[in-house]
Amino acid sequence: MSDLLSIALDAATQAGQLIKSNFGSDLTVNEMQRHDIKLELDVRSQKLITEIILKNDPTHAILGEEEGDLGGDGEVEWIVDPIDGTVNYYFNIPHFCVSIAARNRQTKEMLLGVIHDPMQNETWSVVKGGQPMLNGKPIAVSPRATMAEAVVTVGFSKSKSALDAGFERYKRIAYDVRKTRMLGSAALALAYIACGRLDAYVEEQISLWDIAAGVMLVEAAGGKVSTSPSTVKPGTMFICASNGKLPIEPYL
Repeated sequence: MSDLLSIALDAATQAGQLIKSNFGSDLTVNEMQRHDIKLELDVRSQKLITEIILKNDPTHAILGEEEGDLGGDGEVEWIVDPIDGTVNYYFNIPHFCVSIAARNRQTKEMLLGVIHDPMQNETWSVVKGGQPMLNGKPIAVSPRATMAEAVVTVGFSKSKSALDAGFERYKRIAYDVRKTRMLGSAALALAYIACGRLDAYVEEQISLWDIAAGVMLVEAAGGKVSTSPSTVKPGTMFICASNGKLPIEPYL
């Protein structure tokens, strides 16, 4: 397991250096969608991560946001988001990250998760059965147990139906919590819950590569995550993650 973690940390760090070095520069846009942006740099970061992983073992499989399924048919499958928070990145908002997870390809059991924020020089990591870490120091979810104390982040997804559902959920939550935040990176939202900065995160429409590493971090740090098929877009998920202490279920 330590070898896999070393690979994930190396890949995340090198990809982080790539995207940080290009931050604020002229960017090539591959696709400008109504509520999303696809950058050439997303693809370049994905390719760098893929090269590092497959150089170690070409039998490993890779499921990535930018290139689909790659690699071999071995027992290890990597789940990669090369830039989570691309819209932030495009608009020079320094809140984005690289997210890398690995799981057993047959059983789907998660093996490790790494989230790297190159702008803050912060790296979260966890391996199966281990203590979640931030820059090598153990972390845990917050102790806050009432909605009035909580800081909750709500994600607003990429379709009208997802936005409409998100607005209604946001209204139910916002009146009762201390503060809400909309930060633009699902992976960092989960990492922030794992280390106690946020107390919960809800989004209507999310993909596996956005959350795979973060879910493992939250659960290992003592939190709770529930996912279900999205009601607004087939093939995606609804997610609610929390510190495991908030009574957030009635708001869902």
